[in-house]
Amino acid sequence: MELPIKISQQSREPIYHQIENQIKALIASGQLQTGSPLPSIRALSKDLEVSVITTRRAYQDLEYQGFIQTLQGKGTFVADINPALKQEMKHDSVSQALSQAIDTAVQHNYSKKQIKELFQSLLDSRGDL
Repeated sequence: MELPIKISQQSREPIYHQIENQIKALIASGQLQTGSPLPSIRALSKDLEVSVITTRRAYQDLEYQGFIQTLQGKGTFVADINPALKQEMKHDSVSQALSQAIDTAVQHNYSKKQIKELFQSLLDSRGDL
C-alpha cells in the first residue's frame, strides 16, 4: 500500500514531522480507516526516499500519540481514534495549511485585503463547494 505523502525538502519542518502530520491528516479525513494496514517502515522509507530512522521516528511518535498500533509479526495499523480527536486533527491540519499560505502571501508583500480577495476568488472558483 502506497500512502499519498509528499515530502518537501524546502520546508523548515523536519521530514519525520511532515510524515507524521500527513498520516494524521489521512486518518482524520477518513482516507485511512481504523484497522487499515500501513506500509512497513522500510517500505515507506523506500517510497519516500528517506532514511529508515526518519520513518521509524514518525511511526514511533504516531504510536505514542495513539494514532497507530504495531502488532508484533502482523504489521502496523490505524488505531481506533475518538471522533472528537479526528475533528480536532482536521481543524489543525486546515489551519496549518492556511497559515502557511498566509505566510507566503505576506512574504510577497500582499496586504490583508489582497489575501482576502485572493482567498475569496479561489473559493468562488471551486465548483465542488
